[in-house]
Amino acid sequence: MERPEEAHPDEILKWAFDTFGSGMVLGTGFGPSGIVLIHRLQYLQLPVTVFYINTHLLFDETYALCDKIEKRFNISIIRVESRLSLQEQARQYGEKLWETDVDLCCHLRKVVPLRNYLADKTAWITGIRRDQSETRKQTKIIGKDPEYEVVKINPLAYWSRKKVWEYIHMHDLPYNPLHDHGYPSIGCVPCTEKVEPGEEERAGRWRGSAKTECGIHVSSRELQGEPTK
Repeated sequence: MERPEEAHPDEILKWAFDTFGSGMVLGTGFGPSGIVLIHRLQYLQLPVTVFYINTHLLFDETYALCDKIEKRFNISIIRVESRLSLQEQARQYGEKLWETDVDLCCHLRKVVPLRNYLADKTAWITGIRRDQSETRKQTKIIGKDPEYEVVKINPLAYWSRKKVWEYIHMHDLPYNPLHDHGYPSIGCVPCTEKVEPGEEERAGRWRGSAKTECGIHVSSRELQGEPTK
């Protein structure tokens, strides 16, 4: 696609579907941006598979939102999971791995399952935006993801948080009620806290550590300035 920076998200989604067809999937953590993209795909009548990574550590409100979205849009959302149950993980690596080695926990419960799921896919749509954090400011709208060897498409990369929420309210779309209680970015229960006024959107993730990404969108090697391959 020429000049994706100037393209409307619908134009990007239609181009992506025409280019990748059934080899393209949309991944979501049920944040506002992901819900906007699910709504646009429905409006455009593009039969793109939607999936999420079920760590078995998500908030009850997140699982409830998943059910609500499935009913609202009449879709079945794929659950992508680690082959390790939480009990098996505890036996192999110790109880509450997220407290002793949070990077390994994210790798086992998120990165590895995603890599396995994307192994036979050609393109991956996400809802990440440049204004979410410092580590995402250089996000490309369309680019090759070297970690998963797929084309990564971020149609809302240039949207602001304000614009996303205006869209959510304009179309009366469901969203996680925790957003109304100080949680602008929601992940796993043990690693998500409220954000104080004036803090970055993702400041409540892995509070008290230097960690800013789970490794799905920005790998630990990239954060350290190392090549991903």
